[in-house]
Order: sequence, then structure tokens, then C-alpha cells
Amino acid sequence: MSERRRPDHGDFDASYQGSEKAPWDIDRPQPALAGVADQFSGRVLDAGCGTGEHALLAASRGLEAFGVDFAPTAIAVAEQKARDRGLDARFLVADALELGTLGEQFDTVVDCGLFHTFDDDDRVRYVSGLADVMPTGGRVFLLCFSDRQPGDWGPRRIREDELRASFSDGWRVDSIEPAELAVTLFPEPVQAWLATITRLPSG
Repeated sequence: MSERRRPDHGDFDASYQGSEKAPWDIDRPQPALAGVADQFSGRVLDAGCGTGEHALLAASRGLEAFGVDFAPTAIAVAEQKARDRGLDARFLVADALELGTLGEQFDTVVDCGLFHTFDDDDRVRYVSGLADVMPTGGRVFLLCFSDRQPGDWGPRRIREDELRASFSDGWRVDSIEPAELAVTLFPEPVQAWLATITRLPSG
């Protein structure tokens, strides 16, 4: 399978500028993730948070919420949303491939549309970074493009076996369920996977 180039920082930041919204920026939590929000616990990290909807979802449930994204424009929007909604959530411009540099631990990580932007090498870096910031028993809720989605536009389609392989060492894949990902491009959602993954003891 040929690999797509991962958009760089400027590409992503430009997606949040101008009058047209980024395809993934729907101004509300993804329904698939809202449906499992009662399973979020402890300190919550929204990795690749965009304009912050899932961090804000966690904050609205009384959880300590933190969002990181390397698009400064998106982080500025997320901070404004938090102020407008009276919610206590922190946001930081940071690269999700460098999570270990945060120097923090999170009980829950939400990944909405981030994993599927990575090439094979960056997947390894990302999962390693998740391990650095999550204690034993921490849980990842990951929503990504599915190979069940027809066509070849947009990000890489992810197969179920690719998800399992990426989290085969030091993790337990609790479930991978067919799901949907709402986008601004079409009235109908696209096909996705919703994976729930638990951090296992190291060693």
C-alpha cells in the first residue's frame, strides 16, 4: 500500500483559517465518542484536539481535561470555546508525536481522527508516546477512518488488523467496533472504527 504524506504543521493550521471549516471540525463531539464518554475517567487528554470538542466534553463531565494540537489557530479556537462555555480545560500547542515531553500522566486519552494521519513509522512513535503518558489501566478511545469507506480521498483507510498490530505490545485491545465519523463535506457520515484500548503493566 502506498503511504500518504502526513500534512505538516502549516497544512493543518491553514485548515482552521478562512471561512470554510476543516472537514473534521463539526463544532460538536463526534457522536461515537459522545456515546462512550461515560467511560472517560481521571485526567483526560484529547490528542490532536483540533478546536477542542472532546476535551470540552470531558470538562463538561467534571473531569480534568487537557488538549494538545500543533495547529495554533485550532488551539486559540479551543481556548475561546472553553471561555464561552465556562468550562475549565487546558490547551497547548504541541506535537502529538512528542507526548512524552508533556511530563504528565493521563488516565484517558481520546484520539479523534489523529491516528489515521500517521505513516507507519509515526504510528510507532505515537503509540510509544501514549505509553509514556498513561499508567497501567489507562484507556484510549480511538476513532479513525475505516477501510470500509469506499474511495481513496482523504486520509489513509485503517484496517482492523492494523489497529491491533499497532497496539500489540503493552496494550490490550478491548474492542474495535464499526462506527461513523461525521464530516463537514457530506451530510452523511463516513465509515470509521471505534477502538477501546487499555494500557497493560510495563515489563
